[in-house]
Amino acid sequence: MARKKKALPELKSVVIESVAAEGKALARVKIRETDETPIVTFIPYGAPGDVADIQIDRKKHSFAEGHIVRLVSPSPVRTQPRCGHFTVCGGCKWQHLPYEEQLKWKEKQVRDALERIAKVELPAISPIIGSRAVWAYRNKMEYTFSDKKWRTWEEVRSGAGFEGSSNALGFHIPGAFDKVLHIDECFLQDSLGDEIRNFIFNYAESNGLSFYNIRENRGLLRTVMIRIASTGDVMVCMVFGEDDHEGVSRVMAAIGERFPDVKSLLYVVNLKVNDTIADQEVRVFRGPEYIEEEMEGLRFRINAKSFYQTNSRQAYELYKVARDFAGLGHKPESEEKALLVYDLYTGTGTIANFVARNARQVIGIEYVEEAIADAKVNSAVNGIDNTLFYAGDMKDVLTDSFVETHGRPDVMIIDPPRAGMHEDVVKVILNAEPEVLVYVSCNPATQARDLALLDAKYRVTDVQPVDMFPHTHHVENVVRLVKRQ
Repeated sequence: MARKKKALPELKSVVIESVAAEGKALARVKIRETDETPIVTFIPYGAPGDVADIQIDRKKHSFAEGHIVRLVSPSPVRTQPRCGHFTVCGGCKWQHLPYEEQLKWKEKQVRDALERIAKVELPAISPIIGSRAVWAYRNKMEYTFSDKKWRTWEEVRSGAGFEGSSNALGFHIPGAFDKVLHIDECFLQDSLGDEIRNFIFNYAESNGLSFYNIRENRGLLRTVMIRIASTGDVMVCMVFGEDDHEGVSRVMAAIGERFPDVKSLLYVVNLKVNDTIADQEVRVFRGPEYIEEEMEGLRFRINAKSFYQTNSRQAYELYKVARDFAGLGHKPESEEKALLVYDLYTGTGTIANFVARNARQVIGIEYVEEAIADAKVNSAVNGIDNTLFYAGDMKDVLTDSFVETHGRPDVMIIDPPRAGMHEDVVKVILNAEPEVLVYVSCNPATQARDLALLDAKYRVTDVQPVDMFPHTHHVENVVRLVKRQ
């Protein structure tokens, strides 16, 4: 007979010390009285300085996880969260911290990652660049329709939890793939996004339209993406789970009639089990298939599948840092002095086109073929003729022979996904020996790992954190490296 595990304890008056890398708060506690030393314990939605009773939920050899049962003494830095969905939807995990506190811990996150993981010689880290807009800063939001509405404990305890509709339009509950929290209001996008989403939900409820059931892969209404660009352009892309021409037409016509200023009204019929539309046909119901973003007079076309930084205004600050680090902040005196730039993981070529006016040539490489097609269009739309773009896996495209054919770059701008760079890519960079590397990262931990690999030939000269996502633990970081002499 298996031995029953001991119940994990509730610990009284635990002092929360700091904030950890993944957004959880951190305390050091002895789980049991017999423990010789305290262990690190991660606690969501805690604030440094909180004194709280903590229920331990999970214990491993070197760390534990728990949650706040009650606040004995709230931290003086705590602030009232703005959103009624806070702690339930799983999105903005730091709304209970003032923005100045968020920036302090993000900057520390970057410093800790570079010092503990990279272990290379570092300059002074520049103060983090905060976002001017801390609300309504996202240009893109995606919501899921579900016939399995998530009921909060408050709803269940009130006795009203199972009254009314079981349909929801909102966000997936973390750890519950088939449950969706219905969202009434989200402060991350312009309020027009709320108006559009709530209209679609109410229209569907009033007309008895079926919401998606992920377990059975059925239901007309599946997901909706709303893009609101810094130019004021709006895109709505509905994804339907059934090929019901009449039902699709009714929904799209209703959205178009209620919101005549939506520039690009699109839809997809996705009958697959997974939600991705990367391999699906996007159909135009009204308007062009794209909207436009603008940056320093450049126009960037964004379609339903395009990647574009979700904080448009702060992306401009990020790209200015990258451009300055690359030495491309001004037009060179002559063509001979202009730089050859490689832009790795170029996406839709936003950075490549942004720096092209001050470079001799920019060569962008990206895995996604559709993104490269967008990059070429963006160059053409802006009359930029000194860019070249190539699609393919980075480690397969960026080879020593590629560098030999196109020329050794003076500067490489690197903006990889969260996983960082493949070791083969690092080897080619080291072989190519550009004078300057500019490494833009959305994950300081993997960036630090890659910096350790680059340290053989490069030294770090500048570090600039940039906050793109207020109220979350995510942070971007830009590092400039120069070739050792």
